Amino acid sequence: MKFTTLVPIPNSNHPIDYSAKIVSLGSCFALNMGDKFDYFKFQNTTNPFGIIFNPVSIEKLVVRAVNLKKFTEEDIFFHNERFHCYEVHSDLSWGNKQEFLDSLNALVESTHQKIKEATHFLITYGTSWVYREKNNGAVVANCHKMSQSHFDKHILPVAIIEASIQNTVDAIRQLNSNCAFVFTISPVRHIKDGFVENQQSKAHLITALQNLLSGHLLDKANYFPAYEIMMDELRDYRFYGDDLLHPSTMAIDYIWQRFRETTISQTIASTLDEVDAIQKSLLHKPFNSNSESHQKFQFKLQEKIKKLHEDYPFIRF
Repeated sequence: MKFTTLVPIPNSNHPIDYSAKIVSLGSCFALNMGDKFDYFKFQNTTNPFGIIFNPVSIEKLVVRAVNLKKFTEEDIFFHNERFHCYEVHSDLSWGNKQEFLDSLNALVESTHQKIKEATHFLITYGTSWVYREKNNGAVVANCHKMSQSHFDKHILPVAIIEASIQNTVDAIRQLNSNCAFVFTISPVRHIKDGFVENQQSKAHLITALQNLLSGHLLDKANYFPAYEIMMDELRDYRFYGDDLLHPSTMAIDYIWQRFRETTISQTIASTLDEVDAIQKSLLHKPFNSNSESHQKFQFKLQEKIKKLHEDYPFIRF
């Protein structure tokens, strides 16, 4: 008997292995996937400017990093005793103006280098709904709890999303012509926008991406159906967290498994299993840390770590 409808996923033509250098950008689902990359000890950078939900804001940050365009005092503002920037997440906000600018510009430089070195980009779009500043019409990545009277809310048309995605890819390829892309739509439900509005938002993102991919306008690019897996394979509220909006840990593990089967090279399957075993062993808490059996356990564990480090010097536990 089958209890779920499996979403068919073609194997990637550019699978990820341990030589890959990955940059993950986008919504909080990008963070979920980034956590998995980190757990399995891939060379990964996730959301250097924080969680970003919409395509236009991702494009703006990528273009800034590629062109090494520094943030200035005109890009930041003071609110609730902290300095903020509409282009980045509030987690990066700072109490000191100069330290804030220095930290942002250090991120521009480091992200420029990461883009230059990356072999794979995982970009996850969360919503088509955006907020524009009323005084200049600029799309913001984060409102930083400013009054809604400062913004106009609207949904990005499909054509604008297509152009934004293409601009993002083109900017990256100015620095890095050989990288591969994996695009996903976040399975997180943005119900605050409204139930119908959330579906409309996801539909705009999916349509824009499929128009580009089916028209072969994006070279070395694949679509991973995270949203579709959540909607069809995991169509049950038990696969959501307590807020009934975000995927549960079980759902994230399942989506990761589907990602591993189709997007990660099967040549490193045994290494992934070895890393997983080491990670679980490191969490082991003995009844008696001085016992002979535990000392043997620790010795074997360190030997496994040493062997893995010899094969992959960048792996650290």
